[in-house]
Amino acid sequence: MTLPYGSLMNDFDFLAGTWNVTNRRLAKALVGSDDWDEFPGRSVGTRHFDGAANFDEIVFPTKGFSGLTLRIFNPETRQWSIYWASSATGVLGLPPMVGAFDGNRGEFYADDSYEGTPVRCRFIWTVFGADSCRWEQAFSVDGEQSWETNWTMDFTRDLTQA
Repeated sequence: MTLPYGSLMNDFDFLAGTWNVTNRRLAKALVGSDDWDEFPGRSVGTRHFDGAANFDEIVFPTKGFSGLTLRIFNPETRQWSIYWASSATGVLGLPPMVGAFDGNRGEFYADDSYEGTPVRCRFIWTVFGADSCRWEQAFSVDGEQSWETNWTMDFTRDLTQA
């Protein structure tokens, strides 16, 4: 059986390699703020299980912490589970974000909480080409009627590491 494009075990192959990352994060989420903090990052991604898993570490040098992401593809559901861990907390973030790609755009969701408030969390990955992509995180507190984007990462491949 041939699977349609998207929701394939190689969806995240684009992320392998070294990236420079421009982060924009709301200073405070869920309060109607428009105060953004911009800071650099550097990410190194690797693929595993012939593309059915990948791992990346991102360092935020001006923030004093790093993050790890593990993505695992489930061939039965054709969906990815995304797990995040931060050196600031030393805790694996649960539940995982779950979703799939449709073309160059992937959407992933989970129920979570932010500072004690229940939220629906959404990640969107957009692949612009071999050397450029974007990740964004948004929260909804009204059953997905509206979303507040609170963190974006613009990735540019570090061609000096190729």
